[in-house]
Amino acid sequence: MNRIFSGVQPSGNLHIGNYLGAIKNWVSLQKSFECIFCIVDLHALTVKQNPKELPQNTLEVTAAYIASGIDPEKTLIFNQSAVSVHAELTWLLSCITPLGWLNRMTQFKEKAGKKKENAVLGLYSYPVLMAADVLAYKATHVPVGEDQKQHLELARDIAGSFNRIYNINFFPLPEPQIFGEATRVMSLRDGMKKMSKSDESDFSRINMTDTKDLIVKKIQKAKTDTGVLPSKKEDLKNRPEVENLLGIYAAFNDKKLNLVMEEMAGKNFVEFKKLLTETVLEKMEPVSKKINELLNNIDYLKKILDIGKEKAHQIAFNHLKEIKKIVGLLNI
Repeated sequence: MNRIFSGVQPSGNLHIGNYLGAIKNWVSLQKSFECIFCIVDLHALTVKQNPKELPQNTLEVTAAYIASGIDPEKTLIFNQSAVSVHAELTWLLSCITPLGWLNRMTQFKEKAGKKKENAVLGLYSYPVLMAADVLAYKATHVPVGEDQKQHLELARDIAGSFNRIYNINFFPLPEPQIFGEATRVMSLRDGMKKMSKSDESDFSRINMTDTKDLIVKKIQKAKTDTGVLPSKKEDLKNRPEVENLLGIYAAFNDKKLNLVMEEMAGKNFVEFKKLLTETVLEKMEPVSKKINELLNNIDYLKKILDIGKEKAHQIAFNHLKEIKKIVGLLNI
């Protein structure tokens, strides 16, 4: 049985980078995989969170999943911290994970920066928790972006190490689930920076809950240059903002970038931004409306999370019992 596991952190301001890079692709996976889509609130704690805002952010991600087309009748949706197996399995896997493997993780170096000595342990060991998320359900496939590929490789290494140490073929080695041309959505203000929830400028991103008027305004103000749209990819060199807007248009229309460039070649940015605005509104307006409707029904969202939690716990807890027996822990 093929099983997908993935998740999004509830750190507020979900944007079209989250939608195009992850959530939109997950919807189609429901047809051919058993899917588990988590709100990874434990991961969110690796940076300081507002305890009063975090529960609401978790509900917002839940609403965004459902509004985007993830069906809670077919798919497990729950928040990570509600299933304690994630934390417990992290410890068991930490005990077989060499420090050298974690020292190679580039994302820790990027996020810790020059203040590595002050970085929290959770940020350093984050990849082991990610491995536990996946392995707790014996997931066979994981949809990953470019920035998470190394962490999935570590999960595969940990799974293989466990199997070898205990001489048992227990964990499958999870495969990356690739979706054709990668969608890496960059800031609307700086084409060299990834679109981010934490960017101080709200005009750097299009949030999944933005109103029609705000989306129009953000696209109009998106940074471009003085040229016209080129017809070939090689002509995008040193034009990162142009490449970003063309990539967003291509992703929303499920087209390859080179085909979009042939269509748009020679157009000025006034023309192109009009087309881009129409496309983004067509796709995102219904999603935004549905998110806001769902957020007015908090009891329904909590019920979905509770049902998902119970089902997820059953799967993960059964696996954990087997793991404890394999490693020699006494089950009473």
